[in-house]
Amino acid sequence: MENSIKVLALFLLLPLLYVPANGHKIVCYYDSASSLREHPNQLTTSNLALALRFCTHLIYGYAGIRADNFQAHSLNEQLDINQHQFTEVTALKRHYPNLKVLLSVGGDHDIDEDHPNKYIELLEGGIEKQREFIKSAHSLVKSYGFDGLDLAYQFPKNKPKKVHTSLGMIWKSFKKIFTGDFIVDPDGDQHKNQFTSLVRGVKDELHQDGFLLSLTVLPNVNSTWYFDVPVLNNFVDFVNIAAFDFVNPERNPEEADYTAPLFKEESQERLSHYNADFQAQYWLHQGFDNKKINLGIPGYGNAWKLTEDSGETGKPIVAKTNGPAPPGPYLKKEGVRSLAEICFMLAHSNKPITKDDLLTSKINKYGSYVISAKDSNTERIWVSYDNFDAVSFKTAYSKIYLGGVALFDLGYDDFKGSCFNEKFPILHTIKQQIVVTTKIDPII
Repeated sequence: MENSIKVLALFLLLPLLYVPANGHKIVCYYDSASSLREHPNQLTTSNLALALRFCTHLIYGYAGIRADNFQAHSLNEQLDINQHQFTEVTALKRHYPNLKVLLSVGGDHDIDEDHPNKYIELLEGGIEKQREFIKSAHSLVKSYGFDGLDLAYQFPKNKPKKVHTSLGMIWKSFKKIFTGDFIVDPDGDQHKNQFTSLVRGVKDELHQDGFLLSLTVLPNVNSTWYFDVPVLNNFVDFVNIAAFDFVNPERNPEEADYTAPLFKEESQERLSHYNADFQAQYWLHQGFDNKKINLGIPGYGNAWKLTEDSGETGKPIVAKTNGPAPPGPYLKKEGVRSLAEICFMLAHSNKPITKDDLLTSKINKYGSYVISAKDSNTERIWVSYDNFDAVSFKTAYSKIYLGGVALFDLGYDDFKGSCFNEKFPILHTIKQQIVVTTKIDPII
């Protein structure tokens, strides 16, 4: 691990020249719901077009599955079909002929309170129901000019876990004598086989027309439970691992920590799989083609409310927090902060803000955090996010070990340029690191 870190440090600090990195993917996610925010915070198609000069692939979200017949459909037909956003977005390929645009299904956006298990029901429904989904997904892709389909399949999530002290770990082990391990899905092996069969069917349908197929591994979905990695390697063109939200204020309301570390932070007790390196290495060790793996980078921060007992330093792990922070001024989304909202916090910390405020003086393997200024009139909040150093570090890691990066998503980047008069600075940081060439040989 230490050698890998040293190699990455040199990789970042000793650039020799700038040339395109052949074949390295920059996969950009675009949640169409960001175009429906209150003015002036919408990510419109015109703003989206500015980002696409940096992207090799655009993942458009989101489609879903109908519970009654398991057909794929737009989750916002008024926007996507009646207002022609599907075709407006795919038409952007005229300006960027090398861009591939895929339609994503699921993505934790297909919320159906009456049928919360419909994705599992599709797997269990047999060939006929799966054919309904496959044919309808193929039709959406073909009818609206997409280049392929992304399966961001909504599997059951891992149970949230606290980060325990050594004493806490002893007590947890003692409790397991009586309670046993928590099983997320008793039929996990069956569902893994059924999902593999579904992916095979989708691949056969799409590839006959030359369409792409990708997978998105959503946060807190256990790859060992649901993905037959060696077999899937033969069926999909690439996989995007959403390696973040290992903790967040909804799942971990009383304890704040780095939400998207690249490596395990060793100074305190942390779970060994709560880092991006562990998730990526699992797929590699299972025999998946490294050039087909893209490391997911979050464009947003997770925000907790602090209490009087949370301490003053803000250094993780922050104890005794009080759940998600109130909505910010732009996204207006509880527990989440976009880059522009993080800039807003920094600008109100009683000092002028510069781009250096979103950098660190040393290479950051874990991410960064910001704590709001103490004000008796407002609740203090704490935000974990990937600053520009962390984004560069993860991109460098992906160049050595993997095939690309995936930004989740463009609507969280500063697409208006409100921070530094630079639009899409996270995406720009990724692109800059992608084109850096060094004399260091990758170690795989």
